[in-house]
Amino acid sequence: MSTSENRPPTNNTPAVDLPPATGIAESWAAFRSRVRGGDLGAIPVVVGLALIWTIFQILNPTFLSSANLVNLAMQSAALGTIALGVVLVLLLAQIDLSVGSLSGLAAAILAVTFTQLGWPLIAAIAAALAAGAIFGWFYGFLLTRFGVPSFVITLAGLLGVLGLQLWVLGKLGSINIPFDSWIVQFAQLMFLPAWLSYVLAGVATLAYVGAHLSLANRRSRAGLLPESRTAILLRGALMIVALLFGAWYLNTDRGIGLMFLLFIVLVIAMDFALKRTRWGRSIYAVGGNVEAARRAGIRVDRVYISVFMVSATLAALGGILAASRLAAANQSSGGGDTNLTAIAAAVIGGASLFGGRGSAWSALLGIVVIQSISSGLTLLSLDSSVRYMVTGAVLLLAVIIDSMSRRSRALHGRF
Repeated sequence: MSTSENRPPTNNTPAVDLPPATGIAESWAAFRSRVRGGDLGAIPVVVGLALIWTIFQILNPTFLSSANLVNLAMQSAALGTIALGVVLVLLLAQIDLSVGSLSGLAAAILAVTFTQLGWPLIAAIAAALAAGAIFGWFYGFLLTRFGVPSFVITLAGLLGVLGLQLWVLGKLGSINIPFDSWIVQFAQLMFLPAWLSYVLAGVATLAYVGAHLSLANRRSRAGLLPESRTAILLRGALMIVALLFGAWYLNTDRGIGLMFLLFIVLVIAMDFALKRTRWGRSIYAVGGNVEAARRAGIRVDRVYISVFMVSATLAALGGILAASRLAAANQSSGGGDTNLTAIAAAVIGGASLFGGRGSAWSALLGIVVIQSISSGLTLLSLDSSVRYMVTGAVLLLAVIIDSMSRRSRALHGRF
C-alpha cells in the first residue's frame, strides 16, 4: 500500500520545510506593520532632513551647491565623531556631559606635546587619545563601583577636565599647530581622487548586498523566514545610484574630504560592532533591561566601563580633528555648545534617551541635520540666536517622536 509520497527519506537527514523567501509585497507589509507598531527607525530624521534641505534651497539656491555640501561634510566630521560616542552612552540609558571638555583637553594635549615639547605627531595623538580613554575608564569605574549617576559623574568631569585643559595650555592660552603638519593637511586639504571615490562607492554597495544576501541564506538554512533577495538587490541598485551621484556631484567641487571619510568609516565600524559582535548585543541588552541582562550572564560592569572608554576616546579624537581643522588649540576648544550639539545630534539622529534603541548611523544623520540648519541660516545671514532656537525646537520634536514611538511599542507589546 505504500507509495512514493509516504516513503521516509532515504538518508538520515530529517526533512525540513523551509519557508519560502518573502517577496517585495511581503517586505513592504512587514515594514508597514513595524511603523504602525511604533518602530519608525530613521524615517522621521530622513523626512526632516529632506524638508530642511528643500526649505533652505528655496530660500537660497546656493545651499545645495557642491561647494556648500563639501563644506557641510567637513564641518560635520569632528562633531559627528564626538556624537558617535554619545550614541553609545545613550544606548545604555546613560549620559556623558563632559565630551566637549574631553575634546578640548585632547586638542590641548596634542598642541602642547607636538609644538612645545617636540614629541612626534603620532605620539602626541596617542597621548591625547589615551587621556580620553583614562577618563572614560574613571567614569565607568565610579558608576559601577559606587553607583554614582552618570549625570553627576560627567558633570563633575566637565568642570575638572576643563580646568585640566586650562592648566595644560598654561599662560599661552592659544597654540597654533603648524600648517605643514600632516594632521592639519589631512583635516583641511586632503580629498579623495575622483576615481577612488567611485571605486569606494562600488565596493560599499557590493559589501552591503553581499552581507544581506549572506544573512538571508543563513536564515534559510536555519529554517527562518529570509529577507526578499529581490528587495536586497533593489536597495543595492538604489544605493549605488545614490552613492555614484553623490560622489560625482561633490567631485564637481573639491570632492570627498579624507576627514569626512574617516568619520564614515568610524560609523560603519561601530555599526558592525553593535550589530555583529557580542559586545554590541550586550550594549543593547543592558540598555533595554539591565537586570535581565545581568541575569542572562552579561558582565554589566564591563559593558558600562568599555562604553564610557570608547565614548571618551571618540570625544578625544573629535577634539583632535577639530583642532587640526582650525590649526590651533585654545581655551575655547571644546567649549561653547560642543557638548549640547553632540548630545543633540545623537538624539535627533534617532538614539533614544530611554536606552536600548538607536544605531551608529544616528550620529551621522543627527550631525548632518544640525550642520544643515547652521549652514542654511548662515547663508541667510541670520543671527546665531536663531540657530539655537531652531536646533532646540528640532531636538524637542525628536524627543517627542521618540516618546510617542516608545508608548506605541508598549501598547503593541514591543519593548
